[in-house]
Amino acid sequence: MPIRITTLSENTAARMGLLAEWGLSILIRVDDCEVLLDTGQGISAAYNATVLGMDLSGVERIVLSHGHRDHTGGLLHILKLMRKQVEVIAHPDIWVAKYALRPGRKEEYVGVPFPREAAESSGASFNLTREPVWIRENIVASGEIPMLTEYETIDPGLCVKELCPERSEGTELKPDALRDDRAVFIKSERGLIVILGCAHRGVINTLKYAQKLTGVEAIYAVIGGTHLMAASSERINLTVAELKRLDIQRLGVSHCTGLPAAAILAREFGEAFFFNNVGTRISL
Repeated sequence: MPIRITTLSENTAARMGLLAEWGLSILIRVDDCEVLLDTGQGISAAYNATVLGMDLSGVERIVLSHGHRDHTGGLLHILKLMRKQVEVIAHPDIWVAKYALRPGRKEEYVGVPFPREAAESSGASFNLTREPVWIRENIVASGEIPMLTEYETIDPGLCVKELCPERSEGTELKPDALRDDRAVFIKSERGLIVILGCAHRGVINTLKYAQKLTGVEAIYAVIGGTHLMAASSERINLTVAELKRLDIQRLGVSHCTGLPAAAILAREFGEAFFFNNVGTRISL
């Protein structure tokens, strides 16, 4: 079962000529099935696909890991490149009004940067569900990821804006539980390959859910965003310990991992570690 994973959008690029942009987009090919996880923030994924000679017309499904603009903003550009109707798998909460609150800064809208109708008129057919979606018998887009560990918490600066009739302005910001956070799990001969978007609900929580959902205990590779960029030393250490216990053989981090956490992971995992940036191609 040949597997090929190509990163089309990420914060950094592997070589000149490719466009780096804050966000993530990863093209997954298993046998003859192509799935795109996320679409980056803007033009980068579509641009880099063209530079890399990747024909996206064969993509069967697009999976959106969650409703932040750095993972969804490139969807219209991707659809224009594909020029066909395509199923887009996502959680219903991707359309919730999402904001970021940072100290000393005004609230910032970080949700999907276009209306649903714009994507649908460009060829998107949304499959909005809280449940897992099996794309093939060996590929699944996860459903809602349970919060199991005590040390993995959701960034308190990420919020949703909801109606509040009791207040004169009619809306208020509340913490975002990021129930729309999801990943893609691949069953291979070597074990599970877990492709992360941002892992807002915790990389270890995601891996535990992958094992439960697929019935496969061995995890061979973890690739994508691990959202450790603002994590405490304790959380990073506990994450490293659990990844070692799980005996991860390939660890390719991206995007929201953050350089300090990535440096620790590189030190701890040695040759198993790699930066998964734009242009990285993995063949199994």
